[in-house]
Amino acid sequence: MRVAVLGTGAWGTALAIHLARVGHQVAWWDHNAARATAMRRDRRNPSHLRDFELAPNIAPTPDLAAAVGEADIVVPVVPSHALREVLTRAAPDVGPAAALAIATKGLEDGSHMTVAEVAASVCPSAVDRIAVLSGPSFALEVARGLPTAVVAAGLAPTTQRVAAAFHGDRFRVYTSEDVVGVCLGGSLKNVMAIAAGVADGLGLGHNAIAGIITRGLAETGRLATARGGQSALTLMGLAGLGDLVLTCTGHLSRNRRVGVALGQGRPLSAILEELGEVAEGVGTARNAVALAETSGVELPITEQVHAMLDRGRPPMIALAALLGRERRAERDVPTEG
Repeated sequence: MRVAVLGTGAWGTALAIHLARVGHQVAWWDHNAARATAMRRDRRNPSHLRDFELAPNIAPTPDLAAAVGEADIVVPVVPSHALREVLTRAAPDVGPAAALAIATKGLEDGSHMTVAEVAASVCPSAVDRIAVLSGPSFALEVARGLPTAVVAAGLAPTTQRVAAAFHGDRFRVYTSEDVVGVCLGGSLKNVMAIAAGVADGLGLGHNAIAGIITRGLAETGRLATARGGQSALTLMGLAGLGDLVLTCTGHLSRNRRVGVALGQGRPLSAILEELGEVAEGVGTARNAVALAETSGVELPITEQVHAMLDRGRPPMIALAALLGRERRAERDVPTEG
């Protein structure tokens, strides 16, 4: 197949490498023309996963229209804050039968939309051809060809098509119809990874991190249910528990590294400058709090992460606020009426 991968960050690089390994012709778009030229010449991405040589069937290009114009599947892998702009530019040239496999995670600033909602608003005629790809998948390990399992969420014909395109010997793709649950699971896990990193940076031990993972899963499910998702099933799967555990505990997690540094007392501005990459959990915390307010649900961990990131709340004060909350039943009890 002809696949267009939009974005040359670590995850975009890994997916381009994987899709070429599967056997597809990959048009790989980079907004930076000089870098695209260098990648065509040197057959490496100088910014991410630079140790991996690009296969001959990967064609880096700065021409967005050319990249998507003949693609059977378009795979946006840009940061969430850039998704709307990139899709708006690409939409006129996307073929009428092409599938959109959104590999971006996060919530849009301002609108608080999921990536699927952003794609549907920009490309309304392609709503039935949109799928969201999510799950526990560190870019480095995918590039290495290590075993990985993810989920594609959307309408059945499209998800089957996307799953078949991405599926490989060591890359297994499951399907789901729960777009809301998959989107929110893939977004809030980055917030929980920051919280877990803070706990690690403070030296709070494994018990605390296990509690963050478990209660983080509960509040993600609460929001997903309020937004119409099938959270009970979806969030026990790859886009929920699977991605949450990986991102909260794996040393390759950018969001977890942000949290560790916060817990050690470093200022956020210095952390992000040193990171040099997008940590989606930073923006997602703010947007998830706003989305929860309009949805009438509580997200205690997310609220404290937001307070640390955007309001400068000291980590120990945030911890005290969480531990000092009123005791309650572990499971949410539905209200009558």
